[in-house]
Amino acid sequence: MKLTRRALMMAAAGAAGTPRLMAAAGPAPYGALPSKRQLAWHEMEVYAFLHFTTNTFTDKEWGFGDESPSIFNPTAFDAAAIVDGLKAGGMKGLIITAKHHDGFCLWPTRTTRHSVAASPWRGGKGDVVGELSRAAAKAGLKFGVYLSPWDRNTALYAKPAYVDLYRRQLTELMTRFGPLFEVWHDGANGGDGFYGGAREKRTIDKKTYYGWPETWALVRKHQPGACIFSDVGPDVRWVGNERGIAGETCWATSDPVGEAGGDASPGDAKAKLLNVGTRNGSRWLPAECDVSIRPGWFWHEKENERVKTARQLMDLYYRSVGRGASFLLNVPPDRRGLLHENDLASLRGFGSILAKTFAADMAAGAKVTASDERPGCAAAGLVDGKRETYWATQDGVKQAEAVLELARPAAFDVVRVREAIALGQRVDSIAVDAWQDGNWKQIGAATGVGAARIFKLDSPVTAPKIRLRVTESPVCPAIAEVGLFLEKA
Repeated sequence: MKLTRRALMMAAAGAAGTPRLMAAAGPAPYGALPSKRQLAWHEMEVYAFLHFTTNTFTDKEWGFGDESPSIFNPTAFDAAAIVDGLKAGGMKGLIITAKHHDGFCLWPTRTTRHSVAASPWRGGKGDVVGELSRAAAKAGLKFGVYLSPWDRNTALYAKPAYVDLYRRQLTELMTRFGPLFEVWHDGANGGDGFYGGAREKRTIDKKTYYGWPETWALVRKHQPGACIFSDVGPDVRWVGNERGIAGETCWATSDPVGEAGGDASPGDAKAKLLNVGTRNGSRWLPAECDVSIRPGWFWHEKENERVKTARQLMDLYYRSVGRGASFLLNVPPDRRGLLHENDLASLRGFGSILAKTFAADMAAGAKVTASDERPGCAAAGLVDGKRETYWATQDGVKQAEAVLELARPAAFDVVRVREAIALGQRVDSIAVDAWQDGNWKQIGAATGVGAARIFKLDSPVTAPKIRLRVTESPVCPAIAEVGLFLEKA
């Protein structure tokens, strides 16, 4: 049966979870589409990682698994203070390492004695995960959890019984701590460990051991709104490095491939391909750029003077969010259970630059004219401040331009363009021009747009009008926003 255009649009609206975008006059969706949970994730853009466990007290990055719970005692732990610091840094949410590779659980789990319940902290009655989840909710930040697939403490690891234990831990995290926006799994699986006293090396088959489809089904069952992260998704993919940098072109669609070819899995995917994605890939699988504010992922006193500056964090923002990905910034609590003063200073500086820069959009209210407009999808949608409205051309018009005439000449050094991604990633390339000295001067060009494409200019440009050109697209474009901003330290 051949579906009508309206039926196609209604089907896409259900898949993407945004029927408000699908006006009767709107274009048909193109390619792989984001789910409702992915669309919500895209709007977060910047959020924090908190690496915290026994490693914080042993000065290690990876615990062996034989660390005594007695060493975990952050006597000044203050979840509200941590969350306040993250919020001041512009973070929209946080992800806590509920269990790292050492197997120590930051919540009182029923699955193992190797947890905060066996520590002196709070007299064995403490719950790091619970306290942070409540503080985040109170502050209006979203909450997520990381549960390491590898566990160097338990004697069960590499045996079938461990998969059951892992799923029970995952279920506890899914059902005890309120709504989650992301559940995080990495690819560190197998190697030397304590393993209940065996002190040996254990390996597993990364592709089959965890039964990922069944394991992830638990997340879908208990937290249907949570995005699942791993090297290969299924909702969010790793960007392929731990430097916080997406590829200059970073497609939101991706078909990951194993290092040796064939199917990819957590811990076995070609990093270079993850960094750029796959144009016209079969899955909407956007990239997350993870990086630590320090050289290491856990707090180390020797790194207190090596914290990234606010300027460095802002540059990473442009190279992650500005390329259509997200920015996951690790800020590890210290042995007090607080964010170190140096980390806080950089966070606050970054948050201040971010807030001040994007507080005022100089394109807002501009008079917009376009070379072509689709009825019901006028170019005025580019500057109305609403992601759900967009400019689209008529079917068959794949190259087009829109001119924004500002109320008065304005100085700007940041240009942000967004596609209406609920309709897919449609545009292959764009260019941006500024009107100067009676002529158009190109100030930026890029391959791909997606959720956000940000041009950071070397110096401010003053112009009375700018022009967006869609230079290549397989279908008619659908652009949700063109914004102009001036970075303010």
